[in-house]
Amino acid sequence: MHRTRFRITRFHVLGASAAVIGLGLTYTVHRSRVNAAVAPNSEFLLNHTPIKWDYNWDNRQPLLNGDSATEKLSGHDRVDDTKRSIAPTASRMIIMIRHGNYNTRGLTDSERKLTSLGRQQAHLTGKRLDSIMPAPIDNVYYSTMTRATETANIINPYLKYVRLQSCSLIEEGAPIRPEPPLSSYRPDDYQYKIDHARIETAFRKYFHRADPNQKENSIDVIICHANVIRYFVCRALQLPPEAWLRISIGHCSITTVVIRPSGRVTLRGLGDVGHIPPELISFS
Repeated sequence: MHRTRFRITRFHVLGASAAVIGLGLTYTVHRSRVNAAVAPNSEFLLNHTPIKWDYNWDNRQPLLNGDSATEKLSGHDRVDDTKRSIAPTASRMIIMIRHGNYNTRGLTDSERKLTSLGRQQAHLTGKRLDSIMPAPIDNVYYSTMTRATETANIINPYLKYVRLQSCSLIEEGAPIRPEPPLSSYRPDDYQYKIDHARIETAFRKYFHRADPNQKENSIDVIICHANVIRYFVCRALQLPPEAWLRISIGHCSITTVVIRPSGRVTLRGLGDVGHIPPELISFS
């Protein structure tokens, strides 16, 4: 068998040396540019104190010996000491779906129905969920507003779920005054007050680590609205809640949050519309 032999000459060596020198120069130039860009902010970076994660954000952090939950909590925030004395072992996945495209010119909720485009988006989302669900869904919750209820009615036949329930707490609203403000979005103080109380109550109802007696990981689906989902994401990640309006999610987008037994929260996906063809994606 004839074999081709490769001979290393001094030209190869010189060429390789030149390449190494070139890479070195490129790296040096790049490093100097990075250093120049970072220099003005170096004092901030060195002196910045990170905000620590609050592991007891849901008031369900397992108690240490001698601790008592009732000493610090009251009312609906109180969690039975017996439950908090045992560490949970299961994770909870919460999948939030925004309703489909709807008639924005409607004056009443009943007139703000899904458009033909919105119904197509809902069918595509149902098919997507059916294809990715590793196990039956434990609960499906949907907003009582018309556009969310219609979206749920289209999606639900694609799902295998244990319980289905409507919920007025997750209706659309103004969760908190956004920062920075938006001139075209100006609810009054009263609207912020009543909507914030309702949406925050919904967050505390649905977002928490698993009970200790829950042995298997669970999946819940919440079909609701953009403002609600964006506020939930900020609260779950312990980001400033007033940042919610900096986020944009499309119609029938999928947002996934996982709550670990330790109290850690992971955002698996935000506003995913990869299951919808580009020509059918909408955000209004």
